[in-house]
Amino acid sequence: MKQHIFFLSALFLFCFSVKAETMKSIQEFGVLPQNTPQTNAENLQKAIDWASQSGAALWVEPTAEGYPVASGIVLKESVSLIGVHGPTGRGTKHPEKNAPTGSLFLISDEKAPFITVESATQIRGIQFWYPQQAYQDKDKIIPYPPTIQMSQDRTAQGVTLSCLTFYGEYIAMDFNGRPDNICEQILFEHCYGYPLSGEFIRIDYCYDIPRILHCHVNPSNMRMFGRAFSKEVVDAVIAQPTYTFSINHTDNAQLIDLFTFGAHGGIYLGEHTYGQLTNFNLDCVTVGIYKNGGGTFNRNWQIAQGSIIANVKGCDTEIHPIIITGEGHTAISNVEAFSGTNGALTAEGYSDDFLLITGDKPLTVSLYGCRMRNYRAENPLTIRNPQARVQAVACVDKEEQFFNTLINP
Repeated sequence: MKQHIFFLSALFLFCFSVKAETMKSIQEFGVLPQNTPQTNAENLQKAIDWASQSGAALWVEPTAEGYPVASGIVLKESVSLIGVHGPTGRGTKHPEKNAPTGSLFLISDEKAPFITVESATQIRGIQFWYPQQAYQDKDKIIPYPPTIQMSQDRTAQGVTLSCLTFYGEYIAMDFNGRPDNICEQILFEHCYGYPLSGEFIRIDYCYDIPRILHCHVNPSNMRMFGRAFSKEVVDAVIAQPTYTFSINHTDNAQLIDLFTFGAHGGIYLGEHTYGQLTNFNLDCVTVGIYKNGGGTFNRNWQIAQGSIIANVKGCDTEIHPIIITGEGHTAISNVEAFSGTNGALTAEGYSDDFLLITGDKPLTVSLYGCRMRNYRAENPLTIRNPQARVQAVACVDKEEQFFNTLINP
């Protein structure tokens, strides 16, 4: 028994010493709740500079008030920022006032993206709050730069963004690269927020398997501390021609378990992408999924197991659960679309159809086991591309009748 206790004590001391060598609290570097944002930014950057020498992690020690930090932080290669939280989908709650608490950064300036990430970095278990952001008056919305952005000077490869919550952001995570500055192997998982631009994650020029997993976008994400967004603010977000999740120039993307509410567009699959989209709920949108295709070789998507509630006009005059254009193949299976009203926003309560196909180039679409209802057209499929080839099998239309069709066989 004594030997067992000695072993456990030795193991604890070993783990503690390893933690001390590989992870330090940001408070040890002078990042403190009572400091000015500029002082905390300077000290946090010094902490990151220290951690970059050995690939260490920095502990965002939870506090009641959080840390005010000026924007422009650079998370250098191999550094991790670690907090205590899983995604806090309705917010954390300060014990004495309406504010979040914990491993929390408070952002107030509009000068630059809050944090720029380089390769082999990680941000996990942290909340980002913009306390000056409007949540009742749409005319006072502040168009902040992205909260997290890939480096504009160096490639960002192997970045992990996990268990993050955003409060009052305008654009949450910006990974739009360039042909001369790409990103690769970016992992977004268990991230929650409601961006007032409508853009939560955007990716461009990512040539090796980005993954967007288990992300939830909803205007009630500050409910616990009394800042749920008003109907007019949600309507203002819907009025912007943006998509919650947007990708382009991206190989073999994996999108799994995604939710959005109150946006013009749910998911944009750009013309130079291919991959799989499964298990999704796109609620109160004008367009659920917009799939483009820039070729016939591999500009193809497999879309399955999802629900779309397309019922708001936003910035468009037509409401479509799915739009397909360009070239390539789209396989859609077990996707349901319906419509209705919702008191959190201005809803039309219908969609124009289930699927709109546009363009003038040959493309193919297959549908299996899809349920379609609450659309105004006689036919759930609107075909405005004379070269489109479409087959639907074992689907169900708005009259609860089985729908099977073959167009341009």
